[in-house]
Formats: sequence, structure tokens, C-alpha cells
Amino acid sequence: MRYSEQIKPISYLKANAATVMTTLAESRSPMIITQNGEAKAVIQDIASYEQTQETIALLKILALGQQQVKAGEVTPVKDVVQRLKNKGKFT
Repeated sequence: MRYSEQIKPISYLKANAATVMTTLAESRSPMIITQNGEAKAVIQDIASYEQTQETIALLKILALGQQQVKAGEVTPVKDVVQRLKNKGKFT
């Protein structure tokens, strides 16, 4: 992905907001907004944002799971199955 093509000054965003929104939705690529020549913000379409947030949440769950395994906070599958059988929730 070439971000250099997606760098625009804030004046461009102000003058072309509707076009920018359409472009973001179609390309699913983020746009970097500059102010006084410096990168100040990144904007993206809502679908990409939601996907990013879901990915981050899954990565956090995986990291937590790895920490629990390292700490020995695990239960063998056979024990879980037996517990479920005892509660009548597994046949």
C-alpha cells in the first residue's frame, strides 16, 4: 500500500469532504491529513475502522490466553468435558 498517494492537506479535506468520504469507502485505504506540512491525522471508512477494532480485540484475547498458559492457568480438556457431563450439559 502506498501511503504517499493518500497524503492530503487539511485544505483538500475541507474543500472535498464528500469526495474524500466516497474515496475512502471505495478504496478502503486510510488517508493521511497534513497541517502545516506535518501529518496530523489519519481518516478511514467506518467498515475498515470496525474491522481494525475487531482485530485488535481478538489479538488482545489471544495475548491474554498466552499469558494464562504461561502462568499455568489452564484446565485440561478432559476435566472440562467431565465437568460438563456432571452438570448434564454435555453428552
